[in-house]
Amino acid sequence: MIPGMNGSMVVQTATECARFLRSVTDRDWTQTPIPGMEWTVARTVAHVSDCLLWYTTDLAAGEQELSTAEIRVRPESKPDDLITTMTTYATILARVVDGTPPGGRGCHPFGLADASGFAAMACDEMLVHTADVGTGVGQAFLPAETAAAATLRRLFPWAPADTDPWETLLWANGRNDLPGQERQVGWRWHCAPLSEWNGANPRRRT
Repeated sequence: MIPGMNGSMVVQTATECARFLRSVTDRDWTQTPIPGMEWTVARTVAHVSDCLLWYTTDLAAGEQELSTAEIRVRPESKPDDLITTMTTYATILARVVDGTPPGGRGCHPFGLADASGFAAMACDEMLVHTADVGTGVGQAFLPAETAAAATLRRLFPWAPADTDPWETLLWANGRNDLPGQERQVGWRWHCAPLSEWNGANPRRRT
C-alpha cells in the first residue's frame, strides 16, 4: 500500500473536507450550481457519499461485480446531514480498507482495485468535489498537501512530479490547466495496484 494511502488517510481527508463544507452551509446548496457541471452543490456532495458507499461495498464484495442495489443519497437533505453522511461513509470505508487482507481486490470500471486504490479514489472524490463546491460558492478550497500528494501518486502515476501536488491533482481530474501539460479531457485513473501500471496515461483522447 502506498505510504499514507490507508483508512486513516480517508478519515483525515473526510474531516478536512467536512470542515470546509461546514463553513459554507449558509448558502442554499440546492440552488447553487457549480460552473462547468450540471450539478448543484447539494447534488455534488451527495454524489461523494454515493461513491464512498459504492467503494465500500465493491471492496468488500471482492472481485465479483455487485450491482444488486441502488445506492443514492438524497441531495435535498440538509447540508449538515449531507456532511455527516459523507464523514460516516468515509469511516465505514476506512475500516473496510484497513481490514482488507493483502492482495484483496474489488471491482471498479477502471480496473480491479486494491485497498489503496479504493482509499485513493475516495480521497480523490472528496478533495476534487469539495474544490468544485468551493468554485460554486466562490471560496477556494486548499487542502493539506499530504492527502493531495498521496492521492496523485497513487491514481495518476504519469502526472508531473515537480509541480504543486494540489494543482496537479486538479489538472489530472480535468479541472484546470498545468503549464507545459496537455489539458486532461476524458481522464481516467489507475486504481489497480501500481505494479500493474503499463507506464502510459490511459485517458480517452477526443
